[in-house]
Amino acid sequence: MAYSTQPPKHRRRPADAVARGLGWFSIGLGLFELIAPRIIGRRLGMRRRTGLIRAYGAREIATGVGILLAKQPAPWIVARVLGDGLDIGTLAPRLTSRHRYRRNAAIALGAVAGVTALDAFNAKQLSDHARRASEPRRDYSGRSGFPRPAEQMRGAARARAESARRPRTAESTTPPRLSS
Repeated sequence: MAYSTQPPKHRRRPADAVARGLGWFSIGLGLFELIAPRIIGRRLGMRRRTGLIRAYGAREIATGVGILLAKQPAPWIVARVLGDGLDIGTLAPRLTSRHRYRRNAAIALGAVAGVTALDAFNAKQLSDHARRASEPRRDYSGRSGFPRPAEQMRGAARARAESARRPRTAESTTPPRLSS
């Protein structure tokens, strides 16, 4: 069995297109978090957390650029999933019944949960493809399906059919052997 040493030709896959879209989304969201942290903080009841919101924006931009520039974006998509976990952890305490901005926090949390699901699904698709691409590709092009080369097999069926039609004698009970 022969193994091909050539890597598979790179094709544009839907998972790559989704990753690129997530990269651009990440950059856009990060820019908004960097430019307007006060607006976000006011809407979510995080007025005193503008530094944290800016840091999250820088994280989003870094992962977005990583996704767009990487040959294998899967690790960067996983970084997005981890960042989404931070966002969820930041938003979840604002869902308490006493919190004044819980409705806005619930909407934001729903949006983050949806994007997290997309990020996780895309990370799995990309990781599965990378794993399959790293496995050696088997090359069966030299196989014919016969146990021996075609030259040795020619006439074998005819020889067996002829021997089956002959009457059986003590010395002809063994089937004829093919030359190897």
